[in-house]
Amino acid sequence: MDLLPKCNANYVPLTPLTFLKRAAEVYANRTSVIYEGTRFTWWQTYHRSRRLAASLRSLNIVKNNVVSVLAPNIPAMYEMHFAVPMAGAVLNTINTRLDAKTIATILRHSEAKVFFVDYQFVPLAREALRLLMGDHSRECVSSETSFPLVIVIDDIDSPTGVRLGELEYEQLVHKGHPNYVLDDIQDEWDPIALNYTSGTTSEPKGVVYSHRGAYLSTLSLILGWEMGSEPVYLWTLPMFHCNGWTFTWGIAARGGTNVCLRNTISHDIYRNISLHKVTHMCCAPIVFNILLEAKPHKLIQITSPVQVLTGGAPPPASLLEKMEQRGFHVTHAYGLTEATGPALVCEWQDKWNQLPRDDQAKLKSRQGISILTLADVDAKDLKTMNSVPRDGKTMGEIVLRGSSIMKGYFKDPNATSKAFKNGWFVTGDVGVIHPDGYMEIKDRSKDVIISGGENISSVELESVLYRHPRVLEAAVVAMPHPLWGRVPALFWPLKRTQMGTQMTLKNLIS
Repeated sequence: MDLLPKCNANYVPLTPLTFLKRAAEVYANRTSVIYEGTRFTWWQTYHRSRRLAASLRSLNIVKNNVVSVLAPNIPAMYEMHFAVPMAGAVLNTINTRLDAKTIATILRHSEAKVFFVDYQFVPLAREALRLLMGDHSRECVSSETSFPLVIVIDDIDSPTGVRLGELEYEQLVHKGHPNYVLDDIQDEWDPIALNYTSGTTSEPKGVVYSHRGAYLSTLSLILGWEMGSEPVYLWTLPMFHCNGWTFTWGIAARGGTNVCLRNTISHDIYRNISLHKVTHMCCAPIVFNILLEAKPHKLIQITSPVQVLTGGAPPPASLLEKMEQRGFHVTHAYGLTEATGPALVCEWQDKWNQLPRDDQAKLKSRQGISILTLADVDAKDLKTMNSVPRDGKTMGEIVLRGSSIMKGYFKDPNATSKAFKNGWFVTGDVGVIHPDGYMEIKDRSKDVIISGGENISSVELESVLYRHPRVLEAAVVAMPHPLWGRVPALFWPLKRTQMGTQMTLKNLIS
């Protein structure tokens, strides 16, 4: 058969922006966003985003300009996930837990043209801008240094007199043209977001997401998590983490409701779950402790199971079991910034329901199988690039391939080149593959403790510590040893009790 040419009807670049337009047309009157006393419908969210996009264009924001934002999980943060790419720009959500120096580094490296700042973080942003201004005052200032236009996001609870710039978020929304005509995305490989890695060992690296990758990753997660229509999603996961693991766009795709949460504290979580009948939430395992350690008077009985997708450090089986007992149905995922969030999901199988609860919890702690948009995932010996046996014991480096993998590191071709090997993205994580094909992370490759020539997994030791009912959190790192080279060092903050907190290592792990 002769190949036919592409046409405008059958070749439309993939972009998650289409999710919002569809939501406004199909679910116009459904509640899109709830934030304390504020509510919007999908029609309102769509038109507010369009107005903001129009205002950004009026500020001379052009294609591929970077727009940064420092804010918690509030409606403005959600709207910018659509408005910024609608204007042709690239969204850069900044981790609110970073210090001023790192934020200044991100603003400088990204060459951000606009910097949105929530009122709560004005002091932090002011210090970051002061450091950035110091760069401008130097004669040898780098050509990449730029000073952004600052826009404050006020709130109904905002203290009076808190200002950083002349413009304010709601003013931009209301001044934007209500009938702003959006430019169609011409190339699905164009950047949509720029997310910076943690920078624990060096300066943070800018990870570039494409419209295509964000679109496909979003679809994979709502399918893999079996998220039905009209979910009520509680924002316990920061939107600055991989764009909320793409659920910023995914909730629009399902016509759901976003319940925004400024602070992740147990009272607010339980209150919102009860008040709005929350069905879904994402979080790191640290939030489990927040929920489980809540004071009795703050607990609210969960009448319908809340679906929880968790990632980050592998949660111990004992912690997952406690969450299930509290009314949270946990699904474990694995991912990283460079993979547009989750890349593996522990997809549950019905036959596992017949197993004892302890065995079920151990299965849930696995990272699982690849999301649908990954072409392949494997564990390999990086020296030979051979796959490790699927025996659940032999460890190898986890490698990924697929459209949801980043385009590369912004302005860092060397780091980009090192991240890819023989057509695979190298994660830096070590894991095993079980005979059923499910993957289990054992450690970061740099965190495997080699003691006397033997490999010791810090994750497995942490899991042992977590089994004790008095342990709140656990961490295992390497420390020097004159005989063995390195040995594990264990740290475990304990839960508060009336009997005190003193406990010996012997008693703890016996």
